[in-house]
Amino acid sequence: MNRMSWFNTVSLTLGFAFLYIPMVILIVYSFNESKLVTVWGGFSPKWYGELLKNEAFLTAAWVTFKVAVASSTLATVLGTMAAYVLVRGGRFFGRTLFSGMIYAPLVMPEVITGLSLLLLFIGIGLDRGVLTIVLAHTTFSMCFVSVVVSSRLVTFDRSLEEAALDLGCTGSEAFRLVTLPIIAPAVISGWLLAFTLSLDDLVIASFTSGPAATTLPIKIFSAVRLGVSPEINALSTIMIAIVAVGVSIASLVTKYQMTRQMKEEQEAERN
Repeated sequence: MNRMSWFNTVSLTLGFAFLYIPMVILIVYSFNESKLVTVWGGFSPKWYGELLKNEAFLTAAWVTFKVAVASSTLATVLGTMAAYVLVRGGRFFGRTLFSGMIYAPLVMPEVITGLSLLLLFIGIGLDRGVLTIVLAHTTFSMCFVSVVVSSRLVTFDRSLEEAALDLGCTGSEAFRLVTLPIIAPAVISGWLLAFTLSLDDLVIASFTSGPAATTLPIKIFSAVRLGVSPEINALSTIMIAIVAVGVSIASLVTKYQMTRQMKEEQEAERN
């Protein structure tokens, strides 16, 4: 077994340190007693209590959560359907245009996407709010779901579907009972990716949000212009904890699904 060279080890260590040391510092200073974020005044969790009293941040967090859940769910449904058509649809008229429209948001600058959606909403007379943010986030996150699900469908053993069809299942039943459970880890991963992208988005949301619907990234960006407060550190720490828990749960679910699939395949081979 080849061992990592000292250069690779040092490079990997420096890379992880560059990524995670700022997060560690942020978490530590979220428990700072002092109101000045650059001066350590002792350990205290009081800023978490102050955060719970901040109605502006709580309202923005609730809007962000609603938008993320709705947009990631829509993006997962549409992205899975698009991936299925691209992988199983074969050659059809307009396939190149369809695939180009699906994957365009991957390389399109967010400023262009946000501006074009803003002009669209103004053109059709749709007031900016939660609905427009959901539509915008669904548009740019659907392509990521499609890529994840497509990669799983390409390696899918179609003989399992054919066996289900031979046993009397219809096409929709074979997809629901056979295909969907097998590609479920990819679908869940796509949903989590879309959910994370929606939570993190600032540029597109700034174009498509209105006065009555302000997302958390926009609220944080506006607050940081006046200086970083300990409440923002506390809020960022909570978001890091939520993401860490979500990733852990997703990893456990994926591992369980893979283990279950391997057992089912082994039992099928024995029979």
